Amino acid sequence: MSRHPPVKWAQRSDEVYITIELPDAQDVKLKLEPEGKFYFSATAGAEKVPYEIDIDLFDKVDVNNSKASVGSRNIFYLVVKAEEKWWDRLLKQGGKPPVFLKVDWDKWVDEDEEDDQDSKPGAGMDLSNFDLSKLGLGGGEGPDIGAENIADDDGSDAEDEITGQTSIDNEADTKEKVDGSPSAAPEAKA
Repeated sequence: MSRHPPVKWAQRSDEVYITIELPDAQDVKLKLEPEGKFYFSATAGAEKVPYEIDIDLFDKVDVNNSKASVGSRNIFYLVVKAEEKWWDRLLKQGGKPPVFLKVDWDKWVDEDEEDDQDSKPGAGMDLSNFDLSKLGLGGGEGPDIGAENIADDDGSDAEDEITGQTSIDNEADTKEKVDGSPSAAPEAKA
């Protein structure tokens, strides 16, 4: 009996991305028919466990322009739709999808945001040769801080002396020193 590998999918108006997560897949067989029939089989692991997927996609596809790529960790299939339109779901049959089928949120784009992807600032820019060090934002040598600008922390409570703030334990002693009379100090608790 064959198992079902985990499958993730996402779509655009003109194509569907199907990723079959099966590391070290061997004897991979992929079949895509114009009516939307998608078939996958492979073996994996030392025991050559058989895996299989046989699904009917939501609508017709363009088999000639669709492409598959078999990698060491997964199998990726770029399925070109016959008509440029958004599908309600991946599978032809309605209801709850199979447990092995998940949405690929890394590739997902909402229908109303698809056009925004190309119009975003920098969408068509190649930044591979861009050198951030020439912007003068630091990151290289760091700011020039001389020894005279570094605060000397000798462990004293100079800040407490300046602001007049003390700890609660010394509060009674301080009031006594400020007022000069022991009657202004609260009673000591035993």
